[in-house]
Formats: sequence, C-alpha cells, structure tokens
Amino acid sequence: MTGTGGGTPHWAPGDQILWRYRDHALGLEGGRKGPFHICRPVTVVQDTDDLLAVWMAPGTECVRPVLTDGRPLYQEPLATRYTTPRTTERSQWFGSGVLKLARPGEPWSVWLFWERGWRFKNWYVNLEEPRARWSGGIDSTDHFLDISVSTDRSWRWLDEDEFAQAQRVGLMDGDLAGRVRAAGHAAVEVITAWGRPFSDGWEAWRPDPRWPVPALPADWDRTPAHMTS
Repeated sequence: MTGTGGGTPHWAPGDQILWRYRDHALGLEGGRKGPFHICRPVTVVQDTDDLLAVWMAPGTECVRPVLTDGRPLYQEPLATRYTTPRTTERSQWFGSGVLKLARPGEPWSVWLFWERGWRFKNWYVNLEEPRARWSGGIDSTDHFLDISVSTDRSWRWLDEDEFAQAQRVGLMDGDLAGRVRAAGHAAVEVITAWGRPFSDGWEAWRPDPRWPVPALPADWDRTPAHMTS
C-alpha cells in the first residue's frame, strides 16, 4: 500500500488483493457476521479516493459456496436454496476475466465482462454492502439483487426471485430489503444518465500482460486486524 496526502492507504497498480463476501445464512444469530464464503484473488488496476478497479484473471483459483453434497447452489430448488446446508470449495474461474469497479461508500460494484477475443459483452451491477477495506483486500456482503446492462445501454433486473426468497427465509428484513431496492434504483439512475463508471470507457481497457495470476492464500478467510470503510 501507498499513502496519499490525507493519509488514506491505497494499493498500487499490480498489487494483489482479495475480494471477499460473507455468507448470510450462517451469520444470523445475534447479528453475528457470517464467515466468508466467496474469495477471489484479484490484481489492482487503479486505486484512488474515487475508484477501486481490479482485474480477476482467467484461471484464478477462487473460493465459492456449494451444497454439502457438492452440488452448485443453482441446482437446489429456490424454496430450499438458502436453508440447505452449505460448505465452500476451491475452484478455477473459467472463461474470460472480469474487471470490477467500486466507488467508496456506494452499495454496489460494477463488473465488466468480455467474450473471448476481447469482444465486450456487458456490464453487471452487483448490489452489495459498501466494501470494508483492510490491508489484504476488501470485504462485503452480497444483496442478492443485481442489474444487467447491455451494450445498447438497456438494463434489466436480475435474480429478483432470489431477492424475494432471501426475504421469505429471513436472510433480509424489510428495512434492509428496502435499502437494497433503493440502491438498485439509484444505480438505475446512474445507468440511464450514463454516468460514471459506464461513461469512462473501461470496456476498451486491457490488463498488463506481465501480471501473473494471483494465488489463493491458505489463510484466505482470515479475520483482518483492522478495517476501514
């Protein structure tokens, strides 16, 4: 990390950090935060007071949640998807890489996807808890509801069924659900106005070919000693 004049720590381009999400289902009792169930090693592209941009390279070894019998989550019927026991597994990210953009304090991040050969595919708005920073990366909690943005600037909601089911089984109360939906509408306003980061030309960005694929550390789920927003 490097420091700015205001003392805010920033990572340098090429630094390797972790992008992690906590599990909802295992962190309900007494407001306790759930353990991490998603971890993705990424390379820092840019880190300023206004924006964190990271690259998840093809072939990156990640941690993802699965059912205890080894099945992926989507194979479980929606009615029991969030109550069936889970565990985590290590797996490789296949296909093209993902560029993730996050502005401090915003309850979403914007992801860019490409087809093979660098043909731009789409933007994806992941609604999530504003990310907490620590020395090794950033941590958040996913909020189920997402938005897909096409190259013609049209958009559509994604995973509304999962968003509703999360509320039915108590993973999200009415207050939080309302804040998530409001965040989604705020993101839609940015999309329809074609504000940042959509207007910044990131779809033409390319990773430095010298960057190695980051490794997944053995202590990927460690608890940070100090975190900031």
